[in-house]
Amino acid sequence: MIASVRGPVGHVGLDHVVVEVGGVGMLVHTTPATASGCRRGQEASLATSLVVREDSLTLYGFAATSERDMFETVQTVSGVGPRLALAMLSVMGPDELAGALVRGDAKALTAIPGIGAKSAQRLVLELKDKVAALHGTGTSSGGPAATAAAGSGEPWREQVSEALVGLGWSSKQAADAVERVAGSAPADADVAAYLRLALREMRR
Repeated sequence: MIASVRGPVGHVGLDHVVVEVGGVGMLVHTTPATASGCRRGQEASLATSLVVREDSLTLYGFAATSERDMFETVQTVSGVGPRLALAMLSVMGPDELAGALVRGDAKALTAIPGIGAKSAQRLVLELKDKVAALHGTGTSSGGPAATAAAGSGEPWREQVSEALVGLGWSSKQAADAVERVAGSAPADADVAAYLRLALREMRR
């Protein structure tokens, strides 16, 4: 079990980072919020969860141990794998997710792609007491906002669309959200800011 990684950041994506550990670049899948808190060339320290499959070893990283614990806790529910667990934290954030589970707010959970009404009710039923005991509602929300510029033109469109599809939405849903965000984002917005706005649009 790899419980944490620490080292200089070699690459930052919208939903992943590469951390140099002992001369090895480790690809760590993260939420957009965690990724946006990392800076290339600066040291990062992430709490991690290693998911072992027959054909792969996948590392997931989080800005706080409480967020990693939430990631692992939601996977105790049948049908919730690491990809959906990461989507839950990406769309709602750890504070809001914990609050929804503790309050029994199944409707809020249906904003996450891949979670319908029945799945949301099952999550609440199985996790309400567990989350209240282990996490409360004060879970850390992750790192600070990103500062990497989106650059000239609109390369952010493709990057944000790919991130949304990766979280479980369809290509059309992603394209529609990107289009709505394009006209409402501040002129100085970076790629991570566009993604946060797109996630907000998806929940409307």
